Amino acid sequence: MHRPNTVQRSLAAATSNPQLLRAALALHENRLHDAEPLLKAHLREDPFDIAAIRLLAELAARIGRVKDSETLLRRALEIAPRFGAARSNLATLLYKNNRANDALRELDALETDEGEGNTNLRAAVLNRLGEFDEALALYKDVLDQNPDKPRVWISYGHVLKTVGRLAESVSAYKRAVALWPHYGEAWWSLANLKTVQFNDDDIAVMLCQLERTDLNDEDRFHIEFALGKAFEDAGNVAAAFTYYEAANARRRIGIQYKAEDTRARVDKTISAFTPDFFSLRRGQGCLAPDPIFIVGMPRAGSTLVEQILASHSAVEGIAELPDIPMLWASLGADPHTKLAKLSADEIAALGQDYLNRVAPQRKTDRPYFIDKLPNNWAYIGFIKLILPNTKIVDARRHPLSCGFSNFKQHFARGQEFSYDLADIGHYYADYVRLMAHFDEVMPGAVHRVIYERMVADSEIEIRALLAALDLPFEAACLSFHETERAVRTPSSEQVRSPIFQSGTENWQAFEPWLDPLKDAL
Repeated sequence: MHRPNTVQRSLAAATSNPQLLRAALALHENRLHDAEPLLKAHLREDPFDIAAIRLLAELAARIGRVKDSETLLRRALEIAPRFGAARSNLATLLYKNNRANDALRELDALETDEGEGNTNLRAAVLNRLGEFDEALALYKDVLDQNPDKPRVWISYGHVLKTVGRLAESVSAYKRAVALWPHYGEAWWSLANLKTVQFNDDDIAVMLCQLERTDLNDEDRFHIEFALGKAFEDAGNVAAAFTYYEAANARRRIGIQYKAEDTRARVDKTISAFTPDFFSLRRGQGCLAPDPIFIVGMPRAGSTLVEQILASHSAVEGIAELPDIPMLWASLGADPHTKLAKLSADEIAALGQDYLNRVAPQRKTDRPYFIDKLPNNWAYIGFIKLILPNTKIVDARRHPLSCGFSNFKQHFARGQEFSYDLADIGHYYADYVRLMAHFDEVMPGAVHRVIYERMVADSEIEIRALLAALDLPFEAACLSFHETERAVRTPSSEQVRSPIFQSGTENWQAFEPWLDPLKDAL
């Protein structure tokens, strides 16, 4: 049986072990190639040392071996269930890998006072699960006790933005800026609201921060993105593009994205998902009609379509869910070959697995829900295989308008194609190419919403959208901007306003700089 002092004794011993101290220092200095052999050698001598196991788990997480990291942390907790630091690490790992429910279970299992770090993590997990009121209450408690926490102010502001409390969100971001004027994410968070315009004083402070020699790259490119927005609002398009270009170039450093890899994946998908492939599997899959997938390029109007549909009494808007790409990845290194070998029961089980994964996100009893991950365009064949009765909407926007909108948007994660105009053009072309393939293979399976048409004649397009999804017309869909719901994307404030024409044209002033995008398209 586990004895209460196992953790204390093990950690105390670790602080006096020279080999373990050297490994911890190497890990702290990010010398992973030095830390790994030291830790493994130590664990060969003492395989029950929970401190060493935890350090090795941290190393595994840093180099992307997520499963190994989870296995190690669970091993440490098997030896010492009261090892709070390991449980906190496990909760963090699970949260970062889109397993919010599992993360919450680990946080609930902590036996001691959580401390500020775990309280912030719990708030982030609750936010991910759509429990916004609980998340806000936790962040507020932390800030009431210690208001000088700029990172917490940012997290608090993000949730306020999600639930539509715009003025409070702006105040939270500005509080972070006041505490840390160099804090790039705070400046970008203000810019990313799309409704905030910077004044001359704001611009002067940001320019001053860029003069600092100690400003790290992440703060720098966030500020550059924000300055691009500031100068664009001011009508100085040359200065705006200069900062957008600098921000993207800096952000692109270290990203391994290659346009030819996307092209190859699209080629393989086109070859795999043929009319014969679907004909042989007709009637298979999970037949539930619940999901409505909105796919397409980011910044193409998918949030607008989601807001319109979520205004319908039969449809629940949720979020951009990571579950389809995760299910695809679970098929191994060659998913296309694996799919071709699956039985009807296995195909249906994948569809049911998807529904089980997203169930915690559903908060109402409405019969349909929306999965709005734009990148799911790459998985249309997979979706229609495992969920043949699902509906799919392709949100599409003029390629130059959409492409430039991506270029000036900093995404918190993913969208690695979006930091180079040529990459964006190639990505857009491959997306259109694949969607055209499925239009041919499965005629009528995808309903396309053209953003510019939606702006020009909203009622006609909204009625056509509802008809395509077999939903009766409801007037609330026309006044979608009045619908109160959480919106987590960069367009959250824009879809809380009526449709505006200028959003279709703001790329034109930048056209002289868009040749790489045009050439790639």
